[in-house]
Amino acid sequence: MRVIPVLDLQAGQAVLARGGARETYAPAPSVLASGPEAADAVTLARAFRDRLGCDECYVADLDAIAGAPPQAELVRSLIPVGVRVLLDNGAADAARARQAVADGVHRVVVGLETLPAFEALRAIAAAIGRRRLVFSLDLRGGEPILAAGAPHRAAPLELARAAVAAGAPALLMLDLARVGSGFGPDLALVAELRRAHPTLELLVGGGVGSRRDLERLADAGCDGALVATALHDGRVDRHDLDLVRRRHHASDSR
Repeated sequence: MRVIPVLDLQAGQAVLARGGARETYAPAPSVLASGPEAADAVTLARAFRDRLGCDECYVADLDAIAGAPPQAELVRSLIPVGVRVLLDNGAADAARARQAVADGVHRVVVGLETLPAFEALRAIAAAIGRRRLVFSLDLRGGEPILAAGAPHRAAPLELARAAVAAGAPALLMLDLARVGSGFGPDLALVAELRRAHPTLELLVGGGVGSRRDLERLADAGCDGALVATALHDGRVDRHDLDLVRRRHHASDSR
């Protein structure tokens, strides 16, 4: 299972997310950087690569998700670091997704909270290629977060099925209420999604606070886990990540 560090970008800097209350997000101290550099996205991306051994990074452009113009220049500055960027910049149409790929982003994350309809997801898949697409099943306390006016009111499993039918080869289950909490992910829903889609690439974010959480997600069949706060406060370090990687590499090779 891959461990994917998170960069939440707001007003040109990296912020620490908690509970999905974006108006309260602010830069925070990190064991991965000191002083003002704790808010510098490029410095943190390098630390993810060099200090944690991670070769990909999930980036949320919170300004763009909220409806402001994308922070494209800041995102482009991350590309030379050498980590593969999975970007959620509020893409709801093919044009924004194509631009992100042209800027060097490895994969475009299309979030439920900004998706007007699954026809738009199908158009994005056709425009950038399915392998570059990740659908984010955005939840708050287990309940789907829908774009204003979106017609797709349904339970999480139904929304996941609709995304797969629209061409998504990968799904990120992201519960904003759990972000920064350390309470652990919703393993019951993870198990339901895995049973319903045994071959789907499944990523999970929100609540991961320990190596044990990572091990539980790997045991549940997850392909990747998003982690932010636990990396910045040191609860999860390189030693933990290496143990998780070795443990599940050995399991996969049997």
